Amino acid sequence: MKNYKAGIKRVITKMKEHKFLFEELVKRDFKQKYKRTALGMGWSVLNPLLTLLVMRLVFTRFFGRNMEHYTTYLFAGNLMFSYFKESTNGGMQSLMSNANIFTKINVPKYLFLFSKNISAVLNFALTLCVFFVFTALDQVPFRPSMFGIIYPIITLTMFNVGVGMILSAMFVFFRDTQYLYDVFTLLLMYMSAIFYNADAYTGWVQRIFLLNPVYCNIKYVRVVVLEGHLPSPAFHGLLLLYGSIALLTGGLIYKKCNQQFLYYV
Repeated sequence: MKNYKAGIKRVITKMKEHKFLFEELVKRDFKQKYKRTALGMGWSVLNPLLTLLVMRLVFTRFFGRNMEHYTTYLFAGNLMFSYFKESTNGGMQSLMSNANIFTKINVPKYLFLFSKNISAVLNFALTLCVFFVFTALDQVPFRPSMFGIIYPIITLTMFNVGVGMILSAMFVFFRDTQYLYDVFTLLLMYMSAIFYNADAYTGWVQRIFLLNPVYCNIKYVRVVVLEGHLPSPAFHGLLLLYGSIALLTGGLIYKKCNQQFLYYV
């Protein structure tokens, strides 16, 4: 535990030392994402809305006929999964796309991954605002429990950063990682109960769903928004456990492979 806290302090110290570079990386990543696009930041909102529209047209007849507030249910799943996918895909490319910088200048390599995640967080924040507009249009009553949505955002961000570290390290050594991850995220989407109700399955199947960290964060959002209460303390601990394991694993890989990255990029 002491080593974990010491590691966090070192990261914060390094971030302060390279504050200017980090801010420039965030600005660059955000500008590059919308470079030469007519709608610019509007795509951050339009893209998930178009995905939501397609899913609603396709799946409502099969899964949403007997489900109240199905649009909000669907949007919550798509919102969290899209954040996970954008953050981890960006994180995977973070080292290779910045190799021309860290091979010449000695800077902490996690700065590049963090900048990608900040960009993903900003896009997520814009879509989150639209999500709450949709909950109002879907006549979902406002409840104090909705403020609890902050918790799964934090734990999913931790998980995204950790997974991004693992993927970016793998991508340096194995370029096939990108193609394998595309297949994996497609499979994960179907296993995250985005458009169907996992509670309709038997108890042991529902426990299998809990092995999926992305699904767990999606479920938390649906509980606080649609059911109007906070999940159990054990469920809170499960989300924190997944986020911590991913973050710790990614940090250890970065520490171990720090010098090797220079020879493989």
